[in-house]
Amino acid sequence: MNPQELMREFITLFVVIDPIGSVPVFLFATAAVPARLHRAFALRAVLIAAAVLMGFLAGGQFLLEALGLRLGTFQIAGGIVLFLFALSMIFGESKPEREIVEAENEDLSGAVFPMAMPSIASPGAMLAVVILTDNHRTSLADQAITAALLLAVLAITFVFLLLAGRIQRMIGSTGASVISRIMGIILATVAVDSVLAGLEVLGVLSLTG
Repeated sequence: MNPQELMREFITLFVVIDPIGSVPVFLFATAAVPARLHRAFALRAVLIAAAVLMGFLAGGQFLLEALGLRLGTFQIAGGIVLFLFALSMIFGESKPEREIVEAENEDLSGAVFPMAMPSIASPGAMLAVVILTDNHRTSLADQAITAALLLAVLAITFVFLLLAGRIQRMIGSTGASVISRIMGIILATVAVDSVLAGLEVLGVLSLTG
């Protein structure tokens, strides 16, 4: 794999995982979690996402082919999940009373959903690692390099999440609420695009005509 291909794969993984875009989701998901647990929350989210993405990298193609599933249907299902989560970001209360009551809530289940999935290990990221490590055209050595690039992007994501607290203190709760809703709208757009792309892959819809 030459340097140009390495850069292309790194950029592809960086875009689909979107470490910067995960920051507002992190702030939203940790709204009711005390600050002292944010590091553990971020670490758990990244580790879970890494396990999911590495699993898809190693066996995603075998699984989809064994089940007779098409990539288009996977994109549509993932887009619907993303859209439902986006709605909760857009229309959720900015500072509900239950968050004040649960200010010392130590439940880290949010690290799985929505943080690890679908924010970090998004359907697009899962599809990307499957495509980049296509068993029919890439060697094991190239797949190992892709895995290393994936881990590097996840490490960058972890750093961004650690900085999320400082960002929140700079912009305040109102700013975080505004960003959360804006990102919710963007996420909804991404979700709709994922569904349309899935329909196009299945031949149900043509976006080029």
